[in-house]
Amino acid sequence: MNILISGIIIFFTFLLILKLLAKISKSKISTGMRVFIFIILTLIALLFAFGGRFLLSLPLVLLSFAIVKLKGLTIFQIFQLWRLINFLRNSGRFSKNNFNKGYENSDLSLDEAYKILNLKKSASKEEVNLATKKLQKKLHPDISPETARLSALVNEAKDIILKNIV
Repeated sequence: MNILISGIIIFFTFLLILKLLAKISKSKISTGMRVFIFIILTLIALLFAFGGRFLLSLPLVLLSFAIVKLKGLTIFQIFQLWRLINFLRNSGRFSKNNFNKGYENSDLSLDEAYKILNLKKSASKEEVNLATKKLQKKLHPDISPETARLSALVNEAKDIILKNIV
């Protein structure tokens, strides 16, 4: 008998919640869910941090900031920048030892230029310019002075590709 009464109470509670959700606007639901997810992720990250699991708490904090869309980059943009920096480190073009030195005579290959701009070799001039603009919005030295070398590499990659497009 207790199960039946509990089931009826849960059913009507669920029905009441659904009726309330049907009357609320989509933007309020979206904002409420973002705040709720932000609070939950932050609490879990704090639990991990207090438990000594700092490496597990960092992605949760980044996800929570991306969900709320606070100042900064989204997770997708952070991942793209991380891939670009790792590619440049592996090719020896971006490391602590050679950061902010003069690179007037760089020998960037055509394949590396296409990889930096994340383009296929059949890309048109417009696609090259669009990819360059997209990357420069994130890497321009006016936005972040630390990315001056990356911005220069993007410009150099664009120049090399445009010279080779017929």
